Amino acid sequence: MIRSRALRVLVLALVFNPLYAAPAQVPFDVQPAGMCFRLAKRKLQGRFLHITDMHPDPHYSPGASEKSACHRKKPKKDKTRAGYYGTPFSDCDSPFSLTNFTLDYLDKKWTDDIDFVIWTGDNARHDNDRRRPRTTDEIYHLNRVMANKMQEVFLSKGIPVVPSLGNNDVWRKNILMPGPNDITHEYSSIWKAFIPFPSLQVFQRGAYYSAEVIPDHLAVVSLNTMYFYDSNKAVGGCEFKERDDPGNLQLDWLEVQLEMYRQRSMKVWLSGHVPPTPGNYFPECYVRYAEMALRYQDTILGHVFGHMNADHFTLIEARDLDVPLDENSGGYMNGSDPIGPLKKKKDKLYRELIQDFSALPKAKHIDHDQFAVVNVAPSVVPNPYLPSFRIFAYNITGAPKKYSELSRRKGHGPTLDRKQACKKGSAYQETWWCQLDKPWHSDGDAPSRTNTLWTPLGYAQYNIRKKRLNGSSKTRKPKFKLEYTTFPVSALHPPADLVASKFKYPIPLRHLPRSLRNSTVTESKFAPYQMRDLTIPAWVELAQRLARPKKEAELRRQFKKYMYQGGREG
Repeated sequence: MIRSRALRVLVLALVFNPLYAAPAQVPFDVQPAGMCFRLAKRKLQGRFLHITDMHPDPHYSPGASEKSACHRKKPKKDKTRAGYYGTPFSDCDSPFSLTNFTLDYLDKKWTDDIDFVIWTGDNARHDNDRRRPRTTDEIYHLNRVMANKMQEVFLSKGIPVVPSLGNNDVWRKNILMPGPNDITHEYSSIWKAFIPFPSLQVFQRGAYYSAEVIPDHLAVVSLNTMYFYDSNKAVGGCEFKERDDPGNLQLDWLEVQLEMYRQRSMKVWLSGHVPPTPGNYFPECYVRYAEMALRYQDTILGHVFGHMNADHFTLIEARDLDVPLDENSGGYMNGSDPIGPLKKKKDKLYRELIQDFSALPKAKHIDHDQFAVVNVAPSVVPNPYLPSFRIFAYNITGAPKKYSELSRRKGHGPTLDRKQACKKGSAYQETWWCQLDKPWHSDGDAPSRTNTLWTPLGYAQYNIRKKRLNGSSKTRKPKFKLEYTTFPVSALHPPADLVASKFKYPIPLRHLPRSLRNSTVTESKFAPYQMRDLTIPAWVELAQRLARPKKEAELRRQFKKYMYQGGREG
């Protein structure tokens, strides 16, 4: 019933090529109406949900041993018992009591307040129990169960959902052959309600697609990061000489999508499971992705991913497009570790981020054309941290900017001198590093750079505290509470004249702690970053603050605390 209803409301959008079509999932009729847009059946709220890495485990047994992946009875020497709603800071996956509780909570508390959902993969358990190895049927079954639940909670209410494939959503883990194949066909069936019908052919080939969540205005691209992920040894890694490599085919498709949306003056969120970093992606996949992120900076609103389970952000920089130096040179770019000697292999991710932030130019020398920002959200599964989800707020005021023909042609390509590295006969001549010569479309007035229509304004992150999870039982449910928000406290309360005109709060007051509901409050432990918005300049500014070891010691402490949610990097 739900699926047939969802399919009936699919609307075909006018596009340049039906092969790359991305029509809406629901018939939104968006018309300007004063302070915000109105929908035929739903009014835009200016918020969306990002949820990732749920990892439901059908074998989870409350009271079981953590060492058995929470599957079997507790040995005498094992002090940790599996909790009814999950086991925090463990290697155990999610019981269905947790995934159902989370989605039921979102259904009850948030579905009236959001416009769409970005859902970034890993909806099957880890293969961490040799006595109960995963099977293909189990992986598909778990994904089908979660897809049905997402339909019931969101799609049935007219809220578009954009899922993407995780590295644990396939058997074997991390391995996905070039499509079309059995896996891409199976997920085209499992996600049939979410994928626009004209995109099914492309999806069956590569498990990626795009959807207009606000037709003619805003789209979300779902990427299959398995074809970029360097743990997938079944693909070639986007090498320039292998133009039919599935990673190259996907990036060719992405380029067409971004150009199409740009021509239509639309804005785009890029989403997927494994985040784009040099450590996660094959080198040529990363350099192609990074170049495209910078080239279409005026079209892309942001990049949202999961997989890492740790809460953080990374920067894509123009210097990432440099022809690689000798890999054996090693060392930090500024000659030393900005946090001190790395005596133990602990907090590696945190240290790498601070290292990168410390290499940024001084504020007066920053060229924001040369940056893009990747947001990595924590997981629902409490493995190894705490159950979490993230609510983004974005600007729905004002009018869309229409690019002139002149501005469409403006831009610049990489300014790096590649003559020597890319000369005929060089090792890099036949690589993507030597093919990046298209003009960039940067614009200081674009919503990724300044607060205007569709600009991401901030997010609120919610989790279940360790004590709440440990203290939960069949009769005592846990509670999601605000962990922190990126907003300054003042921005949580619009001026009185806007409130009188029914302007919406960025985060509804009922979803804030009592201490933040008071408009006279100026500081709060829940607002550590005080970011004016989530534009590229605001993120770069935060990165620069984190690079100051003495002046911003407390900010660093908070950043690390939120990254691991009070635990330690595994």
